[in-house]
Amino acid sequence: MATIDEQIKSLEEEIGKTQKNKATNAHIGKLKAKIAALKARKEKAQAHAKSSGGGPGFEVKKSGDASVALVGFPSVGKSSLISQLTEVESEVGNFAFTTLTCIPGLMEHKGAKIQILDLPGLIKGAAEGKGRGKEILNVIRGSDMVLYVLDPFQESHFDILDLELWRSGMRLNQKKPQVFITRSNKGGIVVRSTVKQTNLTHEEIQEIVRSFGIVSATVTLRTNVTDDHIVDTLAGNRVYSNAVVVINKVDLANEKDIQRTMEMIPLNWPVLEVSAKTGKGIENMKDFVFENLHFMSVFLKPQGQEADLVEPLIIKDTSTVRDVCVKLHRDFVRKFRYARVKGPSGKFDWQRVGLDHLLK
Repeated sequence: MATIDEQIKSLEEEIGKTQKNKATNAHIGKLKAKIAALKARKEKAQAHAKSSGGGPGFEVKKSGDASVALVGFPSVGKSSLISQLTEVESEVGNFAFTTLTCIPGLMEHKGAKIQILDLPGLIKGAAEGKGRGKEILNVIRGSDMVLYVLDPFQESHFDILDLELWRSGMRLNQKKPQVFITRSNKGGIVVRSTVKQTNLTHEEIQEIVRSFGIVSATVTLRTNVTDDHIVDTLAGNRVYSNAVVVINKVDLANEKDIQRTMEMIPLNWPVLEVSAKTGKGIENMKDFVFENLHFMSVFLKPQGQEADLVEPLIIKDTSTVRDVCVKLHRDFVRKFRYARVKGPSGKFDWQRVGLDHLLK
């Protein structure tokens, strides 16, 4: 009997041989769903094996208000960048694989403390574990933003990096599809859509869901979906993060080098041009990272005291009162009775709210 890896390879080869058009969308979607189900089985087996004993991974303790992962091939200048962004002196060399473990540094900017992670260089095959790829990718998946660091003299790097992160389940600069799948005990696969579907019929969606091993469920669609949207929702382990491309070594490159690199990058992706050696573009890079992590400032007022208007608490703009309590001290949630909010967060000044109240 073929191994899981052999089954996955066989299905991927079949996808590669299938001409992609509207008539084959459902067939390709079914194959992708089978691959996702096999990968889920494989990850479950690997997790069980790891819990029974295995090699050491990257132990990265989260700190600060958010974390940003520097992703790139060996020797593109990630270590020089983290030295510019933080006070960490990561070892710098002119040869590949200078960084062999995850090196964290803390960037303080506009009141926020942002953890920058200098990771070992990714290589082709990382998603399958080559070059400690799985350990590196797990750290990237846990970060709040991904910075692709590119060398303008290496044209193919972006495509390879993006493919490895895609295979690891990361969906960068994409919105999470509004697809909701609720399993049931009977009734078969029922598809309900609030918008017109132009890529797949309801019957084709049903076939894709069945290929994942589900025989009864309600599939609710609130956006026009593709087969990838359905498969990603079925897999349930996709990570949706912001990403930016950082073209390093611009002090050595000419306009033709930069333009050639830009042509490799999707049009809707933000691009920053920097030189870790000279410091060119570093302040602009700090501003971009801060603004795109979507922070907001919360001023705290202890009961019976004046509000602290000097040092605000920095939190994400999707945070609740519970998130603030956890950040201050874990006991605050256990002892919580109520909080009062003033400003856009409340219907009126000093409104009394609970833990799940969304802050604005």
